[in-house]
Amino acid sequence: MVGIVSAALAVTPSLQYPLATRADLLLARRWAMAKFGGKVETGIRLPGLYVHANNDPVQKNSRAGRPMNIAGKQYRRGLYCHATSRIVVELPGPGSRFEAVCGIDSNEQTSGGRGSVDFAVRVGDHVAFRSPLMREGMAGRPVRVDLGGATQFVLEISDGGDGIACDQADWADASVTLADGSTLWLADLPLFGPEPPAVDSAAPFSFVYGNEQSKNLLLHWTVSRAMRTAEDGRVHYTVIYDEPTGPLRVRCEAVLYADFPTVEWTLFLSNRGNEKTPIVADVKSLDIEYGVGQGPAVLHYFTGSPCTPTDYEPHQTRLDAGSDVAIATSGGRPTNSNLPYFNIEWNGGGLIAVLGWPGQWSARFRGGDGGSVHVSGGQELTHFTLLPGEEVRTPRVVLQFWHSDRATAQNVWRRWMRMHNSPHPAGKPVGPQFAACSSHQFGEMIHANDANQKLFVDRYLEEGLKLDYWWMDAGWYVNNGNWPNTGTWEVDRKRFPGGLRSITDHTHAKGVRSIVWFEPERVNSGTWLYDTHPEWLLTAGDGDRLLDLGNDEARRWWTDHADRLITEEGIDLYRTDFNIDPLAFWRAADAPDRQGITEIRYVTGFLTYLDELLRRHPNLVMDTCASGGRRNDIETLRRAVPLLRSDYILEPVAQQLHTYGIAQWIPFFGTGVNSSDPYVFWSQACPHITGCWDVRRKDLDYPTIRTLIQQWRTVAPLMLGDFYPLTPYDIGTAGWMAWQYNRPEDGKGMIMAFRRPNSAYEVARYPLFRLEPKATYRLRDVSGKDLGTHAATELMDKGLRVEIPENPGVAVVLYERLAARR
Repeated sequence: MVGIVSAALAVTPSLQYPLATRADLLLARRWAMAKFGGKVETGIRLPGLYVHANNDPVQKNSRAGRPMNIAGKQYRRGLYCHATSRIVVELPGPGSRFEAVCGIDSNEQTSGGRGSVDFAVRVGDHVAFRSPLMREGMAGRPVRVDLGGATQFVLEISDGGDGIACDQADWADASVTLADGSTLWLADLPLFGPEPPAVDSAAPFSFVYGNEQSKNLLLHWTVSRAMRTAEDGRVHYTVIYDEPTGPLRVRCEAVLYADFPTVEWTLFLSNRGNEKTPIVADVKSLDIEYGVGQGPAVLHYFTGSPCTPTDYEPHQTRLDAGSDVAIATSGGRPTNSNLPYFNIEWNGGGLIAVLGWPGQWSARFRGGDGGSVHVSGGQELTHFTLLPGEEVRTPRVVLQFWHSDRATAQNVWRRWMRMHNSPHPAGKPVGPQFAACSSHQFGEMIHANDANQKLFVDRYLEEGLKLDYWWMDAGWYVNNGNWPNTGTWEVDRKRFPGGLRSITDHTHAKGVRSIVWFEPERVNSGTWLYDTHPEWLLTAGDGDRLLDLGNDEARRWWTDHADRLITEEGIDLYRTDFNIDPLAFWRAADAPDRQGITEIRYVTGFLTYLDELLRRHPNLVMDTCASGGRRNDIETLRRAVPLLRSDYILEPVAQQLHTYGIAQWIPFFGTGVNSSDPYVFWSQACPHITGCWDVRRKDLDYPTIRTLIQQWRTVAPLMLGDFYPLTPYDIGTAGWMAWQYNRPEDGKGMIMAFRRPNSAYEVARYPLFRLEPKATYRLRDVSGKDLGTHAATELMDKGLRVEIPENPGVAVVLYERLAARR
């Protein structure tokens, strides 16, 4: 057996759940106040590390990606500094004591006793600790300083009096015990320069108006600002810019969240005059310059869902000075080719930037001189005049600030998504679901009828496979025997004489809810919409038409029709699909001086129709589908959940890759399950799963399927917790892939590890993330087998040993916190 160790995201696991979030909350407040409140807040000392002077940048936890090493002893937590350095530590609360191990870092540059430094800790005007002169090879010196309630202290490293050559030093295992008894690792605090990043009051958006740049125009426009704090603590800003002698009004509606370091805004442009406006062009909902300090930033971005094995693949690129990276979607569906979710990382921090637009977006990232990044994005094409009384909106922008590590930042984002940007039907977030369908057996629903739908539901239940939902897919409507013929949205009474209501009544009586598929936007020839209301349809040459949701009459008709079907047919979960690229239709409908308007009207209408259905049906759950996962932007996901993340086949390696990518951004998602092989089943397992078995067959391995579903129900709630990749992204078949779900509030979590079919390794070891440092954890596999008790420090430092003898094979390991060690 061979042991292997892999690290996720090039981040060493840290022991402390992110106390540094408070610093990010303050930074978000400063940023929002400057941009939307018109006031630059000064004098606010954010909790963090303020580097006033040092020869090389401070590094957290490692040197050049390797653990810190003092005289042969390795440390995974702390600060690596080069003399001379002075770090002012600002705490989030009164401190009780500071502890660390200080010494020269042993590496190829300091080996042989080179380097000479001394360490000091100052609390106020008092030198609370000073080391003797230390050289490479000398054992680390313990540091223990009584902070006496101080919220600030200083770490100093001098050059020992002989220059700075080879003076590479470590504050290893550097931690503070706060007065409330909690432990804070210094490496979890944000890293600043002498002061936090400066924030100016320039608008975080831009446009061109009459061939002039908005950054120049707005300086001379009338500005009014309003601010209110809601009961939930969110701060709502309204900023209005009025053209002094013209008709254009620009209104920005922004929200600062109280419980997350997150700011969002949407821009509205309107014509208050009696004549059309000059051309408004190149509208960028997001246009900011952000200082990142020393070292180049790295842009992390992800593939969308174009139906490939590598849907949701992560990518990264350096934003060196002069770099220019452009990313966009294609065809008008927002997650068709790329996701509009971005994380810009730099030394000690980062910024998440996300565009919310169920249309054609583009984004641009440029590295500037002096340690800055320019970020811009919005609707890809805007070049229009506004008619009298007309108002248009732009993509929603969400920013999240972070100063910890990228893995933690992604999980703060997941938590924000789950709490604030996911549907809450009946006031609760959507939880794990097990559905089933007969799409694979009856050509979607083309060959389905009342009898075989009820038969499938009954057979699932007879085999002890309790369903949450029965899924009726494409083709239940009048379609001339072909499901793509959409546009006549009436139940086919030849196959379903009692309507779908006969089936939903049957399922409801057995405690099973219903999912029904719709695709209202694509209209095929020979259907009711195509023949009866051509004025409601957008065209782009021969072929399908597009129901224009920007047409108020068309949208109202469809909303009323869908509302009637939901009510009359007893539909519990409304699934809206979108199997056509709309961009060509939108652009074909635009006049030269109205480019982008059809898209804006369509997107606004699409969101309005979803909102109206939810208003009429407050308990309704909605699913978003667009040939799989091609419409998973935050605006759509504020209203719907993605039950099918990709249309790619249910092949296990591809399914592992899909989870690895999408889970970093979207906490709730689904796919199909179709196997009794544990390796295949767990590769497919998501918070939502849809059974695709042909339950007419009596020879399936139902005992194993029952066991797998029961095990999934046990662990599925953990999948909505924090997500940490434990291996690099790997498309091959010779390695392992693994990740960790963690719920620190409950002290529970899970590791899922997959040994690929051509892997020669039977054992892997994975350091875990964010366990409680002083706790012990009991481990068991998903079958309930006891795997013993382990200290958190062992699981995070040495790692969890996972053995998978089968090839391919899977291990699902659960852990639960037992008690804190005093």
